[in-house]
Amino acid sequence: MRDFAPTEARLDITRAKYPDFPREPAVLVRLIKHLFKEVHDEANAALRPYGLNHPEYNILMMLYGSSDNSMHPSALADAAGEKSANVTRLTTQLCEKGLIARSGTEADRRKVTLTLTPEGLALIADFLPDIVTLLHRQTRNLTVAEQGQLETLLKKMLAGFGE
Repeated sequence: MRDFAPTEARLDITRAKYPDFPREPAVLVRLIKHLFKEVHDEANAALRPYGLNHPEYNILMMLYGSSDNSMHPSALADAAGEKSANVTRLTTQLCEKGLIARSGTEADRRKVTLTLTPEGLALIADFLPDIVTLLHRQTRNLTVAEQGQLETLLKKMLAGFGE
């Protein structure tokens, strides 16, 4: 694990220079940033053998998590936590790899639907065992109850954005 002590020391120096600087919120935000980097890097390493990166994986999993393996780009952007321009780039890459397909709807040709292809579904079936192992490894230091508590707290923090 990365040593977080130097970051805490810098926060203490910042507080000495600016006493109103809120240490606890700053520590939480920086920890989340470090966690994101670790999760992202480990996921990229696990997905590299499958020819994917972490953002592409997220797009595939959002589609896989829908009842019919398809979504409209705006809903996909919201679900994946990506900007629409990035979703366009990622879905183009995944289309070029043959993992998803774009189609228009009969009612409105402007309305695009993105759907997992059979190749995309097969790739997901291939990498899911490795992802399950990765997720268990990444959360191994937390009990099931602690994981639930952390989920609740992170959702509460997330709900504060946009208020």
